[in-house]
Amino acid sequence: MPKRRRFSAFVKILFALFVVCGALVAGGYYVLTRVDPISTEPDPETLCRLDLSDGEYSMKVEQAVSATTVGGVAFSMDLPPEAVTVAYATVWQETAFYNLEYGDRDSLGLFQQRPSQEWGDPEDILDPVYSSQAFYDALVEVEGWETRPVFEAAQAVQRSADGFAYDQHENLSQRMGEVFTGTRGPGLTCWYDPETLASLTGGEADVAGAEQELERVFGVAPAALTDTPESATGDRGWAMALWAVAHAEEYGLTSVTYNDRVWRASDGTDGAAEWQSGVSDTRGELVLG
Repeated sequence: MPKRRRFSAFVKILFALFVVCGALVAGGYYVLTRVDPISTEPDPETLCRLDLSDGEYSMKVEQAVSATTVGGVAFSMDLPPEAVTVAYATVWQETAFYNLEYGDRDSLGLFQQRPSQEWGDPEDILDPVYSSQAFYDALVEVEGWETRPVFEAAQAVQRSADGFAYDQHENLSQRMGEVFTGTRGPGLTCWYDPETLASLTGGEADVAGAEQELERVFGVAPAALTDTPESATGDRGWAMALWAVAHAEEYGLTSVTYNDRVWRASDGTDGAAEWQSGVSDTRGELVLG
């Protein structure tokens, strides 16, 4: 009798396990056949890519916005590309191209300029156009800045506690300058995460606002671009086009066209962010030249 009871309990356990396993298999089959599979591909993130002379380099859109403005102001002052390299090395060290509203003591903005050191009022310093002009104005007053090492020229303007720190950014700054001064043509593209892209393409473009700001940055209205003499800084047309790409989200631009090349706002997948030959969109477009 005891043996039969032990055998009966064992059978019950086996039966219970069979039922549980069957339920798990049935549930798994239902999930596989009725529920949409979870995608393992991450959603695209909002980002910009620079095509440097030695490879690709990624930046946040906010950083690209600042870099295109700092480079653009050099055009308005007809400065050589070396000035952009010095400015970029400075901004990399000071803020990594984020327009900060704080800093050491009363330092502010991209270049961490101080109102107490007569760089201007706080609201002016936080304007990247103003702060870039102020930096370049001080740079050109430095004797022989063009032939000095980049860190020395930057330090002569900034008077930092560690002036040699600017040296580490020289190579990247020089290659970035080639892109943002337009000498590498369509060397910048940006793309957006799904939410940002939907907001951008579904909104209202402020083309007039973008054109007005382009004139403030570059010193030339986009409409007068073809009548403007060549600049010592670089290719103004391409520099303007790249500025517009970086600022597309801010002004709701869905396409930028220059020199028969078109950039369109996208999620960047399958090469969608690449500059293409063709006709630009009819809504939210900025056409240069």
